[in-house]
Amino acid sequence: MKFNRIYAMVLRFFYLFRHSYDRIGDAFYWPTIDLLIWGLTSSYFRTFAPNAPQIILIILSGHMFWLIVWRAQYEITVNLLEELWNKNMINIFVSPIKFSEWALSFVIVGIIKAAMSFPFTMLVVYFAYKINIIFFSWYFIPIIFLMFMTGWWVGFFVSGLILRFGTKVQTLAWTFAWVIGPFAAIYYPISVLPAWAQKISAFVPASYVFEGTREIINTGSTDPSKFYLSFVINLIYLILSILFLRSSFKKVLNKGLVKVY
Repeated sequence: MKFNRIYAMVLRFFYLFRHSYDRIGDAFYWPTIDLLIWGLTSSYFRTFAPNAPQIILIILSGHMFWLIVWRAQYEITVNLLEELWNKNMINIFVSPIKFSEWALSFVIVGIIKAAMSFPFTMLVVYFAYKINIIFFSWYFIPIIFLMFMTGWWVGFFVSGLILRFGTKVQTLAWTFAWVIGPFAAIYYPISVLPAWAQKISAFVPASYVFEGTREIINTGSTDPSKFYLSFVINLIYLILSILFLRSSFKKVLNKGLVKVY
């Protein structure tokens, strides 16, 4: 694995980002609009629940942390689609770049863009609602990391599906993360879900994180085992998703890269 090849791929994606207004909008405009809408909605809810002063923080922090999942998977899946739309896969892989370097560049781009957009959303929430997400203290680091892990395995899994079935399933790049969203209990406790949905939530690693964040907001601490369990499940899914993506890529190579378009 060569750093210069990874750096070249990352730099290429940022050239695209700088000249693409839709990518800039995805990174800054839409998160701002979503936070304003959810913040105003939760403020309205608060008028009906004056004994639940933390409702705004619960909803907005849930939305912000879910944005990390979205950003991590989006950069993997949509950057792959960018290569397919531009019929650029052959151009990339006639170069010395390896599959691992190509995949790692997606991950790095997602981390860098999240490092740009997440602090921006923190400022929006602070100035609009006087809420400081740093409230989570040292829990902030494992929460962010676990959200990234969830986004990575979702992105790799969806990318594997796109490679196998082509751009006819490209809508999954925008929709698949939201399939698991209801079971991740982003804005509400798992206990409000039907019994069958609670069983599914047990296999969704993000659900343990969001349950933990609500405990932190309400009590100031949480059981660390929730984060440990989330990490283990995320790690299993991440390994399986990488293997699936690798298998899908090999299948495409056997058919010929041009067949995936």
